[in-house]
Amino acid sequence: MPTPTPAELESLLMQRSLTDTQLLEAARAAADFRILPDATVLKVGGQSLIDRGRAAVLPLVDEIVAARRDHPLLIGTGAGTRARHLYSIAAGLNLPAGVLAQLGASVADQNAAMLGQLLARHGVSAVDGAGLSAVPLYLAEVRAVVFSGMPPYKLWIRPAAEGVIPPYRTDAGCYLVAEQFGCRAMIYVKDEDGLYTANPKTERHATFIPRISVDEMKARGLQDSILEFPVLDLLQSGRHVRQVQVINGLVPGNLTRALAGEPVGTIITAD
Repeated sequence: MPTPTPAELESLLMQRSLTDTQLLEAARAAADFRILPDATVLKVGGQSLIDRGRAAVLPLVDEIVAARRDHPLLIGTGAGTRARHLYSIAAGLNLPAGVLAQLGASVADQNAAMLGQLLARHGVSAVDGAGLSAVPLYLAEVRAVVFSGMPPYKLWIRPAAEGVIPPYRTDAGCYLVAEQFGCRAMIYVKDEDGLYTANPKTERHATFIPRISVDEMKARGLQDSILEFPVLDLLQSGRHVRQVQVINGLVPGNLTRALAGEPVGTIITAD
């Protein structure tokens, strides 16, 4: 479909239902605008990195400080073990997914606050949901900013198909930031080298997979093995971020290599 003019799109919006097929096609065909096309979003795992304390976090902080000179960075934090403990208590009390989402967000917020304090001497701040509007200023001045990776759905989160664990957590929240800002890349910093055919922590013969598509992951039953399941669907419907990279942040230099475009870790593609 040819790119609609603003007048054509406005006419459709005024005359049609917001679920009208022609309107949706016209809106999709409209020209894209990338807000932060040079920035990269990093998701620093809560359980993978932050919960391990200084031995894991401080070397990564040093690498982030060095990397921001060449790469504007939006650094999202995961929730980790404390959130899992809260989930277990709340689920045992039969509380709904929306309440669990709020509890998980509180832990991701704590991790963002801690990472922000570690980076404060370099001028890097942690921002909350409303503060994301100031991200372009932070990137222009100090080349990095920290945010909580949990999306702000809270009570409005879409319930999971099974159980009450919030399906959209910090992996999804960080991806959504990267997609909506039209960022250059989305990198997940975890404690494994990437995706394997099975859990490498429990399966000795698990084989490393350097590159794979979402459809291949689903066909092989790997869709919930390294990223939150909804991230794969978000990736396939994304317009700007059409691949993500998963790296081992416990290995010095991996983040720097990934930011330089090297195929370290596993690359998961939408197509």
